[in-house]
Amino acid sequence: MKVELYSDGAARGNPEGPGGFGCILRYIDKKGSLHEKEISRGYKKTTNNRMELLGVIAGLEALNTSCEVSVYSDSKYVTDSFNKGWIDKWQGNGWKTSKKDPVLNEDLWRRLLKAMEGHRVTYNWVKGHDGNPCNERCDKLATGAADSGDLLDDIAGGVL
Repeated sequence: MKVELYSDGAARGNPEGPGGFGCILRYIDKKGSLHEKEISRGYKKTTNNRMELLGVIAGLEALNTSCEVSVYSDSKYVTDSFNKGWIDKWQGNGWKTSKKDPVLNEDLWRRLLKAMEGHRVTYNWVKGHDGNPCNERCDKLATGAADSGDLLDDIAGGVL
């Protein structure tokens, strides 16, 4: 099955303000019907990059069968990490950057890699706030979640 996963993250007062993510899963069934699922969640204190990662993670974790997934994100942090091979270098360096600093958000990178297992995933960058309807919708989901009163704690290494 081929799935499109659009994702966006938002943070108010980045870093360490309230934030949220939004994602949309889309696929066309054998009859040609489009199916969509929207997922969003807000957190009390977080960063934009954590929310960008969580959007992709939430979408992948919602899949219950092996899929060919095209991820669309306006986050170069997410897309370049895979398309430029940063993730492989970080893992090879024991989750350290080329400057020997700890990789930020290691807990979510590990969770994302686990969520990718069993799927063929490609990462595609889309320009944010540029009229892409799915990216714009994800932005609304993410900011709406960040602004909601139903915010969770973002605990590194915990279940989000």
